[in-house]
Amino acid sequence: MQYRRIGQSGLKVSVIGLGTWLNFGGRLEQATETDLIDFACELGINFFDTADVYKGGAAEISLGKSLAPYKRSDLVIASKVYFPTGEGPNDRGLSRKHIFESIAETLDRLGTPYLDLYQAHRYDEETSLEEVVRAFGDLVRMGKIHYWGVSMWSAKEIRDACRLCKEFNLPLPISNQPVYNLLDRRIEREVVPVCRNFGLGILPYSPLAQGALTGKYLGDEMPDDSRGADDDLNKFMGVYLEDLAAERIARMKELSEVAEIEMAHLALGWCLQNDLVASVIVGVTKAEQLEQNSMTADTEVPDGTYEHLAEIFQE
Repeated sequence: MQYRRIGQSGLKVSVIGLGTWLNFGGRLEQATETDLIDFACELGINFFDTADVYKGGAAEISLGKSLAPYKRSDLVIASKVYFPTGEGPNDRGLSRKHIFESIAETLDRLGTPYLDLYQAHRYDEETSLEEVVRAFGDLVRMGKIHYWGVSMWSAKEIRDACRLCKEFNLPLPISNQPVYNLLDRRIEREVVPVCRNFGLGILPYSPLAQGALTGKYLGDEMPDDSRGADDDLNKFMGVYLEDLAAERIARMKELSEVAEIEMAHLALGWCLQNDLVASVIVGVTKAEQLEQNSMTADTEVPDGTYEHLAEIFQE
C-alpha cells in the first residue's frame, strides 16, 4: 500500500480509503463489516471515512466496533457534520451548537477520544462563515479533532473559508471531499485550482461512479447484487446510467482490454494521477472488491493511457 500526505498537512493516508456511506450500518451484517475492516487493515489501508448521518449514526457505531481492536494511532478516522440528525431546529447545519453537539455524539458512537479529520459535509448558507471556522478551530485546539476539512464546497466557499482562517490565525482546512471520477469532472474547472492554491488535498468519493466505471452495467440486465439493481441505492447514480455514459464506458472497456488492465484500476488510477488526490474513497461489500481496488497503485499503466481516458470522458 502507498501513502500520501493530505494537502500540505503532515497527515498520511493510504491511497485507497474505505468508505461507509451505503454499505455500513445496515446493508451488511456486523460480522461482514468487521471482516472487511480486518482485511482492509491487512492490506495496509489506514483511512476510514464515515458521517453522522450515514444510516442515522449506525454506520459510525458499526465502524467503531470493527476498529476497536486496533491501535488508535495506526488509524485515520474521518467523519462529517451538517445534515439533519434530529427534528429540532438546531439539529442541522454548521452552527457552533450543532458542530459541538454532533462531534460529541460521533466520538461516542465511534468509541474514540478524537477524530483525525472532521469535515463540513456541505456549506451552510444560514450560519456565518466566521462562526464555522472558529468552531472547527476550537475543536482542533481542544484536541477533539486533529484536522478539519470540507465536502462538496464550491471554489468560492473554500477560498472564503481559507482567507478567514488566515485572517484570524485559525487552522486551515486540509482537505476537500468531492465527488470526482471520469464521468464527473466538474471540480477540475475551479475547485481544483483553489485547493492547490490553499494547500488542500482532495479525497474523492464515488471514484468508480458507484460501480459504473467497472463495466458491470454494460449488459442488458443489472447484476442482481449490484447498486444499480437496488432501488434504494441507484437513486444516487443519476447520469452514471445514461446512454452517453454507457458509450464512454464501453470505449473505456476496449481500452482496458488492449492495455490488459482492470477497468477499476484505470478509473482509480486516473484519479490518483492528480497529485492533489491523497486517497480515493471506495465502498465495497466483498473482500475481493477491496483487494482488487488496493492493487491500483501498483498497476503499471502504459504511457498515454490516462490521456486517452481523459479524451474519452471529456466534458
